Amino acid sequence: MSGSEYRNRVYTEYATRFQDAKDVFDQAGSRRWGKAYEYYLRNWLPEDKGAAIVDLACGGGKLLHFLKDRGYHRLQGVDISQEQVRLARQVIPEVKESDILDFLGEQKDRFDVIFGLDIIEHFRKDEVLRFLDGCCSALKPNGSLILQTPNGCSPWGGAIRYGDFTHEVCFTPDSISRLMQLCGFRNIEVREQGPIPWGYSAMSTARFAVWQVVRLGLKFWNIAETGNPGRGIFSRVFLASGCRK
Repeated sequence: MSGSEYRNRVYTEYATRFQDAKDVFDQAGSRRWGKAYEYYLRNWLPEDKGAAIVDLACGGGKLLHFLKDRGYHRLQGVDISQEQVRLARQVIPEVKESDILDFLGEQKDRFDVIFGLDIIEHFRKDEVLRFLDGCCSALKPNGSLILQTPNGCSPWGGAIRYGDFTHEVCFTPDSISRLMQLCGFRNIEVREQGPIPWGYSAMSTARFAVWQVVRLGLKFWNIAETGNPGRGIFSRVFLASGCRK
């Protein structure tokens, strides 16, 4: 079975088989999700509400819903799964059913922001480079790419890396930064996706305090083994942002 054949088989029912999605978009659940991303994406969202934004592999549309709620109105989603597209179109109509790499090949200097949450790990290595090159080409000058992906530096990263049959590769904050630089991005910043320190819930604030102790222990582990604390990003998933040169 070729790569395209296995993907077609899995993605045909990806929403229901792998995401446990319902037939109707869950607005309340999406807003709970978005409350955390208000923190994760701090200072990364454009001030201009008319910025052209595309969500690649938009899934059921949670990020599109998050952005729409915050006043952004030039939004587009793309996903290869018909089930996911059907859900996301309940949020906005501008959702295209397409292979992401094919879609990017048709764009040039079009977007101010490209989101790729939980997508880059689904590509083979040659496709990763094609994806990043395509994102760079599709962005306007100084436009930004925002990615989210499993963290190979996390002690629990393997649970995410191998928790989805369609994952092909895994990254560390350092490896994704170097690849983004290779493919024409600058001002790269990576962030943990851990507990929210304030404004989410008292439990999250308490977890954040405990997490700082855990992180410190992991840094000491790195120092003891290698003499280097590393970037200090140990959450199971992390985010990365970069601007087109």
